[in-house]
Amino acid sequence: MFKAVGKYFRAVWYLMTFRVNKASETLRMNPGVVSANYDRVIEEKRSRLNQYKDAVSAMIAQEESKKERLRGLTEEIEKLEKLKGGAAAKAKKLVDKYNGDVTAVKSDPDYIKCQAAFKDFSSTLSEKQQRASEIDDDLKQLVANVSGHKTQIQSLMRDLEKLKEEKHDAVADILSASEEKQIADMMTGLSNDRTSEELRELRELRQKASANARISRELAGMDTQRAEAEFLEYAQTSEADDEFDALIGLSQKEPGSTDTPQQDTQIPEA
Repeated sequence: MFKAVGKYFRAVWYLMTFRVNKASETLRMNPGVVSANYDRVIEEKRSRLNQYKDAVSAMIAQEESKKERLRGLTEEIEKLEKLKGGAAAKAKKLVDKYNGDVTAVKSDPDYIKCQAAFKDFSSTLSEKQQRASEIDDDLKQLVANVSGHKTQIQSLMRDLEKLKEEKHDAVADILSASEEKQIADMMTGLSNDRTSEELRELRELRQKASANARISRELAGMDTQRAEAEFLEYAQTSEADDEFDALIGLSQKEPGSTDTPQQDTQIPEA
């Protein structure tokens, strides 16, 4: 028994699910709903595209920042190279001053300053060059990425425009298919559309109006025939009354005579 009850409820559930699915499908096929769904999808895609563009804009800003940083490092490197060369040039003058006497040159305080500055400039220069190389590599990769994203954004924008056109085509196709289905259903007698019912009623009214007009014309013809019959009957009655009056002497007209005088019939000679 419980098994049968379970089957029954499953059947009811399947039936309800089928009806809900059919109702949902019918609703989704409504042109207005289709248009609204397309608008929602288009708006979502436009929103994501704007987020994408914002992200790429941030990458472009980062690219400009790295370019500015690289320009600054390049200027610093050029300056350090000049300072490094200046320290070496000053030490070179000390060598000339002491005629190449190593002990005398190294004992001079200026030599020690030049040597310390040269080492400091060289160390800083190496760091700057390494940092500039890293930024240059990052910048190259960033530029390539931005270029690829720009191409992708252009493609997505074209897709968005196509989607707007597809929306109108989809709505038009659904409307056309709906009209064709209604016409086909009308031909097969399967249509329950109120529009078809109204068309049927209008056509019936038209037929009734035509029938009423035809009946009116026919009735008008019958009235004419009835009037003619009454006139003929009146003429016959009047003629009979005249003949009766003549028989009893109320009229000078002899019975059986006519108003038109008769001519004597002549017998032709042999």
